[in-house]
Amino acid sequence: MSKYRFITPHRTGKWYPDLSLAKRFANVIGAGFLDSRSGQFVAYPGTKLEVADASSQTA
Repeated sequence: MSKYRFITPHRTGKWYPDLSLAKRFANVIGAGFLDSRSGQFVAYPGTKLEVADASSQTA
C-alpha cells in the first residue's frame, strides 16, 4: 500500500492513504486545486507528487 503527498518549493503536505485525498487537500499547502466541475486536479508550477511505500513510512 502506498501513501501520497504533494510538495511545493516552500511547503510539504501531509501523507494521505490515497491519491484522491492528497489531491483534495493540496490547496491547503498551495500545491494546486481540484476543479469541482471537471474533477481534474490542476497542480501549480513547482509542485511535485511524492509516493512512498506505507511499510517504509515512519511515525
